[in-house]
Amino acid sequence: MTSPARSIGVFDSGMGGLTVMRALMARLPRESFVYLGDTARLPYGTKSGDTVTRYAVQCARALAAHDIKLLVVACNTASAVALPALSKALAPIPVLGVVEPGAEAAVAAAPSGRIAVIATEGTVKGGAYERAIRARNPKAQVKQMPCPLFVPLAEEGLTDGPIVELVARRYLEPIFGAKERPECLVLGCTHFPPLAPVIAKTIGRGVTLVDSAETTALAVERLLKERKLARTDGSASPVVFLATDAPERFARVGQIFLGKQIAPARVELVDLQSIS
Repeated sequence: MTSPARSIGVFDSGMGGLTVMRALMARLPRESFVYLGDTARLPYGTKSGDTVTRYAVQCARALAAHDIKLLVVACNTASAVALPALSKALAPIPVLGVVEPGAEAAVAAAPSGRIAVIATEGTVKGGAYERAIRARNPKAQVKQMPCPLFVPLAEEGLTDGPIVELVARRYLEPIFGAKERPECLVLGCTHFPPLAPVIAKTIGRGVTLVDSAETTALAVERLLKERKLARTDGSASPVVFLATDAPERFARVGQIFLGKQIAPARVELVDLQSIS
């Protein structure tokens, strides 16, 4: 039987998943975490499904070596295409993605069913959000827009200013300039929350932003209780940070997503190439 004292593993293609980590740490203060950012192979969103699946399984197995009790896939692209492979590779460790919780929150926020999703190219092409939303509301009107430039902007720490505003208008005005505007906008990539103020300014009032980080933290809390894996005593260990490239940069830029400083000495460089 898996011990509740074990850590929760979290991975993303880069640092965007730290927004999920931030929400998890706030909601589950007794839990310990191991975070892996595959910074050497960022972004996942422009790669094929087979490649993303291979990378994701390597990340998952690297985290499994840390004796985790649960894997959180804090990457929308990997959640969209690799969950079956990840569940098979890590069984019996439970695996939770970010798409299903985000879709559930979107349906709740859009009574009339008008929902917009912005994400990476891979997530949009895979159609995972649209399927998950329509499974909950078959009459939903889902508009999707790939926003690939948001990822490098966020990774560079460019979260406001004229460059970001120009890119946001280019992506969002075709959706929100229409007569029947969506009621909610799903931030379908964990890199997008730091850009939320600019996104909200661009789309105007009356639209609910759905952040998959917060909804995923709620889903993790429920799963831990259902599986009797929640830690009820003791205190959390310091977060273990793993990166596949540039740990110093991970620490510097990662604080934008995590909301607190990361000491460079706490980021361990790992090589996933030897993991099959």
